[in-house]
Amino acid sequence: MSTEEKQQPYDGPLVTIATFPEPAEANMARSVLEGAGIQVFLQGENANSLFPVAFESQLQVRGEDESAARALLNSAETAPESLDSVTAAEIAGETTPRS
Repeated sequence: MSTEEKQQPYDGPLVTIATFPEPAEANMARSVLEGAGIQVFLQGENANSLFPVAFESQLQVRGEDESAARALLNSAETAPESLDSVTAAEIAGETTPRS
């Protein structure tokens, strides 16, 4: 997608594909989708940043991007690299006898 296409306003229907109580989670999901070239709208972002407990951010995409966006977020959720998994792998490597 070119820079011109990204700057064009979108007036079609938006689909909410996820809601987030924490602003950091919403921004991580937005980054994943934007990195894949999917235009993202984060409704309630400002209110959620000010009062995270009271408001949730709604992650929205264009209707034609819904399937790809959901698949991308699902794949990111099922295979995340976390500090716990890295630490566990390092510990397992330290306790395994070396040949």
